[in-house]
Amino acid sequence: MNHSNRLINETSPYLLQHAHNPVDWYAWGDEALQRAKQEDRPMLVSIGYAACHWCHVMERESFEDLQTAALMNQYFVCIKIDREERPDLDHFFMDALQATSGNGGWPLNMFLTSDGKPFYGGTYFPPQSMHNRISWKELLVQIHGAYQNRRADIEEQANNLIEHLQKSNQLKSNKGFQVTQEEMFAPQQIQKIFNNIMGAADQVEGGFGNAPKFPQTYTIQYLLRYHHFTGNKEALDQAILSLKKMMRGGIYDQLGGGFCRYSTDAQWLAPHFEKMTYDNALLLLVLAEAFQLTGDPEYKRVAVETIGFMQRELQDANGGFYAALDADSEGEEGKFYTWIKKEFEQILGEDAVAMAALYDVTEHGNWEEVNILRMQKSIQEWAEDIRLTEEAAKVLLAGAKTKLMDCRSKRVRPATDDKIILGWNALFNQALSKAGKAFGEEEWIALAAQNMAFLLSSFEDKSNGQLLHTHKAGVSKYPAFLDDVAYLIQALLYLYEPTGSLEYLEKARVLMQYAIENFGDEEQLFFYYTPSFQTDILVRKKDLYDGAIPSGNSIMAWNLHRLGLLFNQQEWRKRAEMMMETVKDAAVKYPTSYGIWANLFLEYTQGTHEILVLGPQAMQMGTALLSAYVPNKVFMASPAPTSGYPLMEGRVTGIDTRIFICRNYACSLPMASLEEAIALVLTKR
Repeated sequence: MNHSNRLINETSPYLLQHAHNPVDWYAWGDEALQRAKQEDRPMLVSIGYAACHWCHVMERESFEDLQTAALMNQYFVCIKIDREERPDLDHFFMDALQATSGNGGWPLNMFLTSDGKPFYGGTYFPPQSMHNRISWKELLVQIHGAYQNRRADIEEQANNLIEHLQKSNQLKSNKGFQVTQEEMFAPQQIQKIFNNIMGAADQVEGGFGNAPKFPQTYTIQYLLRYHHFTGNKEALDQAILSLKKMMRGGIYDQLGGGFCRYSTDAQWLAPHFEKMTYDNALLLLVLAEAFQLTGDPEYKRVAVETIGFMQRELQDANGGFYAALDADSEGEEGKFYTWIKKEFEQILGEDAVAMAALYDVTEHGNWEEVNILRMQKSIQEWAEDIRLTEEAAKVLLAGAKTKLMDCRSKRVRPATDDKIILGWNALFNQALSKAGKAFGEEEWIALAAQNMAFLLSSFEDKSNGQLLHTHKAGVSKYPAFLDDVAYLIQALLYLYEPTGSLEYLEKARVLMQYAIENFGDEEQLFFYYTPSFQTDILVRKKDLYDGAIPSGNSIMAWNLHRLGLLFNQQEWRKRAEMMMETVKDAAVKYPTSYGIWANLFLEYTQGTHEILVLGPQAMQMGTALLSAYVPNKVFMASPAPTSGYPLMEGRVTGIDTRIFICRNYACSLPMASLEEAIALVLTKR
């Protein structure tokens, strides 16, 4: 079909997928909103993203159908939104959908009055009615009829919904009742958080809750840290079980590295095959901690493979990382990744039997008559089964993987969503810094520095100093959202540690000021998701919930606490505490939904170490200190004291390098021994 609509001028891969639909799509913006007002027509907003399977299905069935498109064009001003380009609009319309129907998901289809207020919505609608689900065409006709004949009811419904969304977004601080530090950060609180996590834990298959299962990395992080501080073995066991099940399951690409978004079953076998930059970043962060705590080389293998996947398949020539890989190829979900036994045998010859035993490849398939590669045993156990030494088994495995990857690379690849998102890159930047420190991989830290240079040069609007959200083909656009800014500050703090480059700390401080000015709420407590200078949204949302990605507010609390210590900014430290005081009850009760907050409670309860290394060998000693597992620290290393940094004030350096371990700027005697310093940090819990 040669027809193209207005989306042909967009940069989003998702919008471009719809540029040849017969639907007269607009992107969200003044042109569409003005037309709806002028013609007094309702709007139909349809939201999805490039890697979304059901979005593709609905496009094929409805948006490419001429009759359906004719109805949409006749009755509505039709608007397409990429949820990754405009997560603010996605949040707003998703809240509206959940408030009216109790469910959510993508594609998200929402009907709006001519002045832009939502009144009805749903997710996927089939082309013919089935299973008590109205067809898309019937729905279009019904909504049009209601808008013509019951306009006043619809307007009232829309106004009530907006009022409800505004009210539910008002978070009041607990300024009225001040609890003491001791009460708020008491050991029994972190014990309760642990008990509530274990209440949701699957102690057979790992993870939390039932299928579909998401990685829930912050919850695993909490268990690792809780074990570190308390010695509780159950916490460590559940964390390791969860990570091992994922690393060996189908959610992990056993050949190419990298994790998919989630598993559709409880055993981590059948993923939803899209691979997102943020999931891989968050999993790398927790793999690094698991390695620091246990020294198990399996975590390093998976980290190396995952960073290899990101560089090979999602890295841009300028040092940025693309958003995602699609789940589908050739119109079929997972086709790129699955195998039939016959093909397996043809490629691997006499090694096929041993490899099929490792990867659970059978004649009938382990999923929909094909095989998703997964390991049901460790490599050591498999080596014993096939009567090889572990070294010989690893050689066999490496050779087989190369052959399988070579064959797979000739298949039709899933599409790449090649926009570069600031916040997701900042998360991956953190993962590179942290994994580089934990595993002693200098080139990962160099890659983080290269990526950071790209982010700082490409995502700032030089005309007004505003940060931007998304970048493609040399163009950055849309004002950055809270999580973009929060993750970037955190990434700068992480990257400072192994590099000792004070410009990263200074940039983090400048960005904190930017966030407070442009995102801070009227009470100087929480932060809005959208900046104050953005005008095209009806409700400014404050997001506290740590979902697939951390909430901007929980990361801002972490940032305020860290920067408050590094620069002796009491006001910032106080603000972080007040944020935590307000969230405390929810975080203790529902820790799997407030995972970053839960980790912050744990840190506050244990206290934060201020570690300073000064002297000619500061960077070498610092590198060794950073490879140890100390999750509750701020860290500085420098050949000589630098003015303007409270931790370094009044310090004198001699010819030897010295380590200072402090709490609230009260320090131990300077130590020359690295072992002694690490021992002190680990005993001072």
